[in-house]
Amino acid sequence: MRLAIIVAVLCCTSLYAQQSTRITGQLMEKSTDIPISNATITLENISQKFATDTSGKFEIILLQTGEQILQISVLDFITKRFSVYLEGNPIDLGSIYLERDIAREQTDNLISLTDGDLSEDFEAVSSSMGLLQSTRDIFLNRAAFDFGQAFFKVRGYDSRNGNVLMNGVPMNKFFDGRPQWNNWGGLNDVVRNQEFTHSLRLNSNTFGGILGNTNINTRPSGFRPGLRLSSSLSNRTYRGRLMATYNSGEKPNGLAYSVSASRRWAKEGFVKGTLYDAYSFFAALEYQFNPQNSITFTSILARNRRGRSSALTEEVFDLMGGQYNPYWGKQGGKIRNSREREIFEPLLLFNYALEKKNINWNVGVAYQTGINSRSRLGYYNAPNPDPTYYRYLPSYHINSSIGADFINANLAKDAFLENPQLNWEQLYKANANTGEKASYLLYDDVAQNTTISGATSFTCTVGNLIQLGFGGNYKTTTSGNYAVIQDLLGATYHEDMDTFSNTLNDSDGELQKTEGEKFNYNYNLDASQMEGFAQIQLTFKKWDGFISALYSNFTVQRDGFFKNERYLENSFGTGEKIAFSNLAYKGGFTYFVTGRHWFTANAALVERPPIIQNIFINPRENNETVPGLQKEMVSSVDLSYFVRLPGLTARISAFYTRFQHTTDINFFFVDSGLGSDFVQEVITGLDKLHKGIEFGFEYEASSSVKLTAAGNVGHYVYASDPFIQINFDTSGAEEDLIAPEGNIDLGIADLKNLKLAQGPQTALALGVSYRAPKYWWISGTTNYLTNNYINLSTITRTSSFLIDPETGEPFPDASEEHIDKLLEQNQLDDIYLLNLVGGKSWLIDGKYISFFASVNNVFDTVFRTGGYEQSRNGNFGQLKQDNLSGSPSFAPKYWYSYGRTYFLNLAISF
Repeated sequence: MRLAIIVAVLCCTSLYAQQSTRITGQLMEKSTDIPISNATITLENISQKFATDTSGKFEIILLQTGEQILQISVLDFITKRFSVYLEGNPIDLGSIYLERDIAREQTDNLISLTDGDLSEDFEAVSSSMGLLQSTRDIFLNRAAFDFGQAFFKVRGYDSRNGNVLMNGVPMNKFFDGRPQWNNWGGLNDVVRNQEFTHSLRLNSNTFGGILGNTNINTRPSGFRPGLRLSSSLSNRTYRGRLMATYNSGEKPNGLAYSVSASRRWAKEGFVKGTLYDAYSFFAALEYQFNPQNSITFTSILARNRRGRSSALTEEVFDLMGGQYNPYWGKQGGKIRNSREREIFEPLLLFNYALEKKNINWNVGVAYQTGINSRSRLGYYNAPNPDPTYYRYLPSYHINSSIGADFINANLAKDAFLENPQLNWEQLYKANANTGEKASYLLYDDVAQNTTISGATSFTCTVGNLIQLGFGGNYKTTTSGNYAVIQDLLGATYHEDMDTFSNTLNDSDGELQKTEGEKFNYNYNLDASQMEGFAQIQLTFKKWDGFISALYSNFTVQRDGFFKNERYLENSFGTGEKIAFSNLAYKGGFTYFVTGRHWFTANAALVERPPIIQNIFINPRENNETVPGLQKEMVSSVDLSYFVRLPGLTARISAFYTRFQHTTDINFFFVDSGLGSDFVQEVITGLDKLHKGIEFGFEYEASSSVKLTAAGNVGHYVYASDPFIQINFDTSGAEEDLIAPEGNIDLGIADLKNLKLAQGPQTALALGVSYRAPKYWWISGTTNYLTNNYINLSTITRTSSFLIDPETGEPFPDASEEHIDKLLEQNQLDDIYLLNLVGGKSWLIDGKYISFFASVNNVFDTVFRTGGYEQSRNGNFGQLKQDNLSGSPSFAPKYWYSYGRTYFLNLAISF
């Protein structure tokens, strides 16, 4: 301890002995001469930041010497960069004028991309675009605005690997580890004040994820004062949007407040039958006791309801096109979608901030409660109502085991084309024919969550040499999960029992359930997590470095409220508490060749618990967890070279990340060599490898013309042969097929070196933009994306796939050549995209008016953004038979892109 004190004192003494340069100046808005407060001023190669005061003035003291690039950035203004030469003499920059950023509306366009999850389960592979809204890095900018249309993922990472914070309080969900951007969707004006740190770089608020971290700052003192009204038109997920925001600015008494509201709507989005109905409200109040101490209250209320769509087989796509959606039909002349999603989770935050010259301390508490629900049709002893059910399509008759029946195939085609949508009237008639008991009903799968979070972070700067950081957070969530009957479709009651096994779902409850009552399943998940981190950063003339460490503890427990007759022993009451303690470390080093050229190297070793989604095998029915569950291990390294010249900005990075001991759980119906049933597939011991190179170049050819190039060349593969276990349900067996009971170990699946379905692994973009002196601008980007693969069926890569269920022996014709041909990994077609964006602004009588327009996918290209192999054909014989015709009944399903889309926005600021 004594030695550490001596070292610290010597470092401080050495620091103050060094020659320092004092830089002063004042920021003003061009054309209005209004001072700009809360601007951030940095050298581009150091992380230390300085801010302007309420009069726009700043004073910074730097130890660096020689030529450096000074960057001045502030929300809603164009970032200014210029070189300064530091040699110990004071530098007075005088008045520096910044222009408003007329391209700011492009962020609105991005948000219209990200909050419209296109399909039934696409959130399971959702991209990380939302994390990248606040970055100015050219590659990340392209990844969000251009590559995002093909659901490109930065470095192939899922958004779970990036942390989102609101005023320093973590917002990622326990269930899937991802942030829920819909919780503040539509509030663009008040959530745009964001600080983003990429990859493994140091962040003062959190240890962070390997993808990066976004901290959304809602303090009203950070917003430009005034009223802003905007209106938008689009043909994407919503058709129209209205938004109004008022920021008071900081008053002489220390008060500042902001209010914002928006409304977004569409009777039908780009995909047929996908309604959109959302409103959002925001209010924040800040009181500054003095320039160093402030408190902030923030409330967010955002409700989002939208219709969902489905992935399609190629057969259905050829018949109906990419805008087709089987989930809806007309009832009483109006569109009614059977698969709707509603998110309504109001959020309250309280924050205290202490900001001194060398000390920053932030404390935050958050309370959030609400629902996340998904509707669907249930059918009981009745035909499947889905118009794309395989028995209703032409391929079913062509692929018959007794020979192709082209007559019935053509009849099926004609019937499908004549009635391709859900028939609501027929469902009501079916219920009327069965008396008071429902054969069909509409119900909601509901997650009702209540979360309490607390977080704190503290940084202390010792001179300009040493920065110490400490922090932690605690979060607890109670998640109630249940199905509730929304509409009995004319029936009087529903019998809450499994029709295949004739067993009760709620053996201690009423058999007959009516509208508004819970049925099928009902349980709670209680989860909590505690994290604490410490970090230190050293900054010298030619290099800087940091190290950071994290300890976390996570627990989760299921509490069942229904006694399921199929699982009498472990469905009701509390199950085993699952707990994990985890350690994580990361560090980084930067070497400055000059003030304009530098290298960075970062590395991390992270232990983390599996997400709740991959802990419980079938939580709707029992307490069983994945056997031998392990914590995940993530090891990651990245190396980067940066160039900051007056006319050129560039970054080239190489990355390597390995995910080990991961778990995955899937649900599907399978015909396998070991039986046929609805199963839960448990995948353990799954490793994944992500490596590649990413780059971005931005060159200012003139004061008006800017050229850009960005790209990613990745290699994302399975890095192990995982272990597969299937749990036969015994309750969902279809068509009189008999399934074995219990769990069956299928051994390993041959996945190693096969490609991951993480979006395009190679992406390239070239762009040019022109900014006119008269405040209009236009830019275009051409993009090429390739090496995109669909998700694999793991059960077909196990030894059980080769077993003939009739003989119990391997199929005699299952040669290696035939197997490889059947299981060849499906690579999606290459994608070529041209995107155009532009805008114009006016300053009229003190009112700032801006117009923004974008056209994505100018040439109206139709392409597949992703997909998955179906696992129904779980044995070689059936898969071979199904593929003989070239139009298999259980072919892969794909998500298709939007065609040409537009986004228009008109805004006026007072």
